[in-house]
Amino acid sequence: MDSIDEIKYRPIGTIHSPFQQPEGTPIQPPGATGIRGTVDVFPQYTDGLRDIDGFSHIILIYHFHLSQTSTLLAKPFLDDKAHGIFAIRGVSRPNPIGISVVHLIGVEDNILHIQDVDIIDGTPLLDIKPYIPEFDIRKVTKIGWYENKQGSVKTLKDDGRFIKNPQNSKEKEK
Repeated sequence: MDSIDEIKYRPIGTIHSPFQQPEGTPIQPPGATGIRGTVDVFPQYTDGLRDIDGFSHIILIYHFHLSQTSTLLAKPFLDDKAHGIFAIRGVSRPNPIGISVVHLIGVEDNILHIQDVDIIDGTPLLDIKPYIPEFDIRKVTKIGWYENKQGSVKTLKDDGRFIKNPQNSKEKEK
């Protein structure tokens, strides 16, 4: 089988939130409880929103447009030790793709009103999927390095570590 060297996606909309920069942004939706935002779906995709208002939660898939580095080891906000990038949810990934489960408050034409948003204003939206508990909730038996960190995500905010230059990222890994 041939390998694919490059995949290109086009945004289908833009996510809007009160967060203008990474610093101070909640690092996961539980830390953004009650924070409202909107998703401006481009008009040509409006038909794709039909029946989405029947779901209380949606999954937003987006591009970490401010991430300027890619690293295979990084310190997550919840630990002081570097872990493999695929074992954390940091933005400095080989493919800077993010996901967030948000509460869908309402739909007006091509605008989605959302809550519990942990995403920076102006973030390009790649896709939307309905959150369906039967599909999306699993019985989890292991949560790796996060085992002793549970509950602390609600108070942590982004400190900008993942958008700084590569030299700073290497220093943070140590």
